[in-house]
Amino acid sequence: MKSRAGQRVLRSTAIVSAGTTASRLLGFAREVLMAVFFGTTLAKSAFDVAFKIPNLFRRLFGEGALSAAFVPIFAESLEKDGITEANRFAGKIMTMLGVSLACIVIGGILLCAAAIKALPLGEKAAAVLPLLVIMLPYLFFICLVALCMGILNTFHHFALPALTPVLLNIAWIAALLFVCPRFGETPAERIYGVAWMILAAGAVQLAVQIPVLRRFGIRPRLILEWRDRNVGRVLALMGPAALGMGVHQVNVVIDNLLALWVGTWAPAALTYAERLIYLPLGIFATALGTVLLPTFSRQAARERPGDIKSTLRKALENLLLIMCPAAVGLMVLAGPVVRLAFVWRGGLFDIDSTTATARALIFYGPGLVVFSLYKVLVPVFYALKDTKTPVRVGLVMVAANLVMNVAFVLTWPVGYKHAGLACATVLSSALNVMVLGRILHRRLGDPGWRSLLDLGWRTLSASLVMGAAAMTVHRLFISLEQGMMPTKPADLAALVGAIGVGMLIYAVLIALLCRRQAAEIVRRLRGRRSRLP
Repeated sequence: MKSRAGQRVLRSTAIVSAGTTASRLLGFAREVLMAVFFGTTLAKSAFDVAFKIPNLFRRLFGEGALSAAFVPIFAESLEKDGITEANRFAGKIMTMLGVSLACIVIGGILLCAAAIKALPLGEKAAAVLPLLVIMLPYLFFICLVALCMGILNTFHHFALPALTPVLLNIAWIAALLFVCPRFGETPAERIYGVAWMILAAGAVQLAVQIPVLRRFGIRPRLILEWRDRNVGRVLALMGPAALGMGVHQVNVVIDNLLALWVGTWAPAALTYAERLIYLPLGIFATALGTVLLPTFSRQAARERPGDIKSTLRKALENLLLIMCPAAVGLMVLAGPVVRLAFVWRGGLFDIDSTTATARALIFYGPGLVVFSLYKVLVPVFYALKDTKTPVRVGLVMVAANLVMNVAFVLTWPVGYKHAGLACATVLSSALNVMVLGRILHRRLGDPGWRSLLDLGWRTLSASLVMGAAAMTVHRLFISLEQGMMPTKPADLAALVGAIGVGMLIYAVLIALLCRRQAAEIVRRLRGRRSRLP
């Protein structure tokens, strides 16, 4: 049974990873275009700050507190009450969420409109608020989309939810290529084309969920009867999580405001660095976390703590093997990666933009491992219907993050202040992961921390050797190619060569140092039993 569960988790993760990979690659393409057309101008930074608001609510009501509270109870309702009752329960939650979001959107638009008309706004605020008015309704659509995706994931249908973000990226790219030029000649004018297209994409993303939900017997309809035991349980679980995630997301917004205070270029530089981190993070860690919540929820509903520990250990092993080399690679090749990705002839992403983004990427790099571990640990608490513990820990870490943010902004050199914000995020997240892991140990028992720690040291050692080799090979390629090839092909060849050599060295080292774990990943992907001890 454990072997089947492990194979299903890894195979489902592969499905989600495929869709997420497509989304991330398109998202990366859109960021390249954003760099070309907007660079690190005030228009780009204002857009990034404004777009954080609907994303705040998406993570809070869609992918965050509500999903964390809803998915375990919905899975339990399917197991114990059947599809009919689960359908009614889902309809009540959707109605409640839709009404709440509509009120938030209307109130937010009215407040922004009043501020624009009544207050003497500075240059930065005057750039942010009009974009926020346009994109606020996006949160209505995307939060409902996230809830629909949670329902489909509970049915172990991961393909459409994984592919849904592709629609946003396609619309975004279309806006940059065909819509923005019609809005004016300057970046400040053209950025409105992106904002309007994002709103349209949100409506399309919601529309495509409905037919697939109906195929699984879920027919969303307006149900205002909220006096329901399961609805009450969701609200009770959601309250603490909403508090914790709300504080965390407010802290994210504060980070962006601090970055905007550092300089009009800083939010844009941080966003570009984040996108490079989210590419590998989304391909595997986010996909794995998506699969694990319903898996942990079903194991908890069947009262199988041993299965939870086994699934958790295997997930953490997979993350360490994949994310350690990715983190080291991004750190040692930060400059070449940023230059290859965002610097294009005729674009607005210049040498100053490259330097600022590369510095942020170096300090974000270790977060690739830390953020991945967090995405695996937290679903265990949610599956156990414990939303309070992550909140209590998170509140302390959010406070620590805020203190470090302010301290680093005030004390770090001018060109590194925004990198200090990235560093504070990673450090506070690392503390969060350690505390959550210790609490799970006390609650469920030892999932194998000693072996995980040993694996971590082995993968880190292999990754450092890989990183040193990749950096050396890149420098060698650049020195050999000077004057022989145009800049962009030369950069691409050097980076591909460095990554290829690094991956080869890492694979050999892992085969020697972590033979069992590497063989087990291959065995699960192939669906066969390993003959290795």
